[in-house]
Amino acid sequence: MSLFAPKFDESVIVREAEAEVVGRAPSTVRLLADSSATGGALSTQRVTLTAGADGAAPHRHDNSAEMFFLLDGAADILSGDEVLTAGPGDLVVVPPGKPHAFAALPGADADLLIVLAPGVERFEYSRHLRRIALGEATRESLLEVQNLYDNHFLSSTAWDARRRGAAPGETV
Repeated sequence: MSLFAPKFDESVIVREAEAEVVGRAPSTVRLLADSSATGGALSTQRVTLTAGADGAAPHRHDNSAEMFFLLDGAADILSGDEVLTAGPGDLVVVPPGKPHAFAALPGADADLLIVLAPGVERFEYSRHLRRIALGEATRESLLEVQNLYDNHFLSSTAWDARRRGAAPGETV
């Protein structure tokens, strides 16, 4: 086991009013701290989804674990081949290499704190997604930057079945 020792000298403090906000309903992302601010220790953002909105399609990170902490509402979270329903205060940590995705449940908003550790420069990735939403870039452009952001898309039968309408908490 190797130990990663991040290198930064000052505490990272991000006031809510100062956080950059990318997007708007149905998916709002507040950029909190990127890898460069935390000496590589982590990257973190807060994602707010309106009822039933998709957060992220199935993907994996080869070099980082991803943590999902549900601040409020209800969300489906894919972890490997299992789709979990999370409520306020629930925590899911997905190890590197394991497929995952997230979305608000139909009929419920979701407010999530998301942390990647070790960190990856993710702010520009979120801005890139916004450019796609605005029609300024194509979805295919994500394939060109997947290695840069350690974000590799894949398919998931379990996720597709859940998002097609399986009941929350139902095994798919």
